[in-house]
Amino acid sequence: MMAVRKSRLDEGARVVEIWRRAVDATHGFLSGEDRQAIDELVCGFLPQAPLWLAVDVEDYPLAFMLIDNGHMEALFVDPVYRGTGIGAALVRHGLVLHPRMTTDVNEQNDQAVGFYEKMGFERTGRSPLDGQGRPYPLVHLKYVGV
Repeated sequence: MMAVRKSRLDEGARVVEIWRRAVDATHGFLSGEDRQAIDELVCGFLPQAPLWLAVDVEDYPLAFMLIDNGHMEALFVDPVYRGTGIGAALVRHGLVLHPRMTTDVNEQNDQAVGFYEKMGFERTGRSPLDGQGRPYPLVHLKYVGV
């Protein structure tokens, strides 16, 4: 059983842990230097960010999502719980709040691109660089339904 709720400030360390574990499992394309630089940025903002958490029956965070003005900025699932429907549940929650939700995903993360397309997102464009100007192309997606 899982529930979705807003994050609390005292959960910052767990959220960063989820992010690190998920990135290490899915972002093998990042250089070590870029991985470290991104980690520092994430540690500076993620613990205070207004997140949606997927939590288990004991209220332990398993995954999180960040949405800003209808754009999903982040969706990360602890790798132990990947494939269990938690990410899809968070996306569905976000779509209730923002039916025309958009997101960007690293082009090199084939599993994530496939996940979003399966969820009903459609490619709307591509950028050759990520949001920090690094050489990790982004695929832009918009929810169109399934």
